[in-house]
Amino acid sequence: MIEQRLAALREVMRRERLGAFIFPSTDPHGSEYVADHWKGREWISGFDGSAGTAVVTLTSAALWTDSRYFIQAAEQLKGTDFQLMRLKVEGTPSVSEWIIGQLSCSGDSKASPSGGRLEGAYTEIGIDGMVSPAADVEQLIADMRRAAITVRTNLDPLAQIWTNRPPVPINPITVHPLSLAGEPAHEKLARIRKALRQQHADGMLVCALDDIAWTLNLRGSDVHCNPVFISYLLISSTSATLFVHRGKLSAEVVAYLKGEGVTVDDYQNVQKGLKDYFEYNILLDPHEVNYMLYRAATREIVRGTSPIPVMKAIKNEAEIAGFHNAMLRDGIAMVKFLMWLKPAVAQGGQTEISIDEKLTALRAEQDGYRGLSFDTIAAYGPHGAIVHYTAQDQEPTPIPGDGGGFLLLDSGAQYLDGTTDITRTIALGPVSDEERRVYTLVLKGHLALQNLKFPDGAAGTQLDAIARQPMWEAGMNFLHGTGHGVGAYLCVHEGPHQIRMEWKPTPLHAGMTVTDEPGIYLEGRFGVRIENTLLVVPCMETEFGRFLQFEPLTLCPIDTAPLMPELLTEQECQWLNNYHALVFDRLAPHLNDEEETAWLRDATKPV
Repeated sequence: MIEQRLAALREVMRRERLGAFIFPSTDPHGSEYVADHWKGREWISGFDGSAGTAVVTLTSAALWTDSRYFIQAAEQLKGTDFQLMRLKVEGTPSVSEWIIGQLSCSGDSKASPSGGRLEGAYTEIGIDGMVSPAADVEQLIADMRRAAITVRTNLDPLAQIWTNRPPVPINPITVHPLSLAGEPAHEKLARIRKALRQQHADGMLVCALDDIAWTLNLRGSDVHCNPVFISYLLISSTSATLFVHRGKLSAEVVAYLKGEGVTVDDYQNVQKGLKDYFEYNILLDPHEVNYMLYRAATREIVRGTSPIPVMKAIKNEAEIAGFHNAMLRDGIAMVKFLMWLKPAVAQGGQTEISIDEKLTALRAEQDGYRGLSFDTIAAYGPHGAIVHYTAQDQEPTPIPGDGGGFLLLDSGAQYLDGTTDITRTIALGPVSDEERRVYTLVLKGHLALQNLKFPDGAAGTQLDAIARQPMWEAGMNFLHGTGHGVGAYLCVHEGPHQIRMEWKPTPLHAGMTVTDEPGIYLEGRFGVRIENTLLVVPCMETEFGRFLQFEPLTLCPIDTAPLMPELLTEQECQWLNNYHALVFDRLAPHLNDEEETAWLRDATKPV
C-alpha cells in the first residue's frame, strides 16, 4: 500500500518537476495532534506516531522522529522505501542536509525510470505552506538557497492522490462554563490586547486551536483526545472575529459570542480577513502562523511571540479547583483499577488491550468524564521500552498470569473540570534485580523533582538535571522531556514551559501545571516511567526573593513492591511516605466500601 502511494506521489512530483516533497506532522494550526484530514505524513509513510517529518524524493524516502518513537518507527517503516532518521543521535543529518545530499548526488539531472532525463528536476522541492509554520518554511528556504534549490509552497499533492481523504471535521462547539473557566472571554480579550500594545501591535491572528478555545471559553471535539475545534481568531484593538464552519455553531453559541464581543465568519475566509485587516500592524507569531497565512498579511507585521500561551499556562483559582476535583475522581478510578489488576492478571486471559479497556471503563464511570486525554499506553515487558507504544488491536499481547515483569501504564482522561496525565510502572509478579534497581533509580529522580524548592522564574531546563541525577550517576539517561504543561480541560501537552535537557527559557511561575515523568528504557527488556502532574505553588520569600515548590495533583499509589529500599535515603523514604499519606487522606473518604479502603491503606503503607 505504501509503495502504491509513493508511486502516485512521485508521478505528481515528476509532473510538477519537484525533486523532493516534505510532509510535516502538523496542520494549518501548528497542532501536535491533528484531525484525520491532515495526517498526510502518516498516510504517506505508515508511521503513526504523533511527531515526525517524512521526505520523499524520486528515488528515496526518509522519516525523522525523536527517541520516543525510535522502536515503533523502525517496525512500522520496515519493508518500505523509508529510512529511519533518529533525531539527536550523532551522525543523523537534518532534513535539509539529507535533501541537499540526495538531490546533489547525481548532479543537476537524473535518469528517470523510463530512461529519459529529468533536466532541472532537482532544483525545486515542495512543502505545503498551509500546514507548515512560517518560521520552519523560512529556515527551509534559507537552507535550500545555499544549494541553489528553490522551495515551492503552494502545492498539496495529497489533494490529488489521497482518495477517501477524511473531511475537515465540523463537530459542534460548546460553551465552557464560567464557573470552570474562571474568567470571561471579554476579559481575556482585554488582557490580550493590553499585552499586544506592549509589543506595539494593534491585533493578532490566533491559529493555535487550544489558544482559541481558552480565549473564548469554548470547547469542541474535532481532534482526537483534544477538546478543541478547527478555527482561526483574528483580534484587533476593537473587535474579534472567529473564522469557523458555521454549521458547528448553535444559536446559543452564536448569541454567547456576540455577548462577548466576537463576530463570526466562514473558516475559509481567513485569508480575506487578513487582507481586509484595517489597523496599522498585526502580530503574527511565525512559529504558530502557517506560511501561507503569514504571507497573506498586507499590513505591517510585528514578528513576535503570542502572549496567549503564557496566560493560559498560569491557572486561575477556578481552574486549579477543577484540577483538584478531576484528579480526585481520576484517582478513584485508578485505585479501582489497580485493585482489580493483579488478581485479574493472575486469573489469566488479560491482554494489553483488555487492560486499557478496563481502565477506560472505570474512568467513564466518573462524573464529568469527556474521554481520554491521549491514547493509553499499556505496555507489558519489552513493550515498555517503546516510549510511546501502541498496542495492536489485531494481535493483542497476552499478559501471562504467572509471568511477572513490569506493566508500564501511561494514561489520562479529559474531565469537564480538568485534564489528567499519569504513569505507573507496576510489578505484576517477580521482577529481576536489574528491574528493581532501575525502578528505584527512576523513583529517586521522580521524588527529587517533585520535592524541589526553586526560585520564582527559574526555567524548566535548570530543574531538569535534578530528576536525572540518580540515573546519570548509574550511567543511564532518557532522551524525552522530563515534564510538560497540562491544560485545564484542554490539550494534555501544553506549553510554553517544559522541563527538559534542551534549553527552554520560559520561566516557571505559581499557577502552572507540569508533569514529572523520568524514565529508563532498555530495548528488548523493559521500561520504567513514573509520572505525576504537579502544580507550581509559592514556597517562601527570603532576602533572596520568592521561592516556589511543587504540589502533587495526581492522587494514586506508587508501586512499592519492586523497590530496592537500600538505595533510598531516609529523606527519600519520607518523601514517598508523605505522598502516600496525602493519597490515602484524599481518596479514602470517597471510596465505596471497606475492601477498597483496606486495599488503599495497604498500597500506601510507609516504607
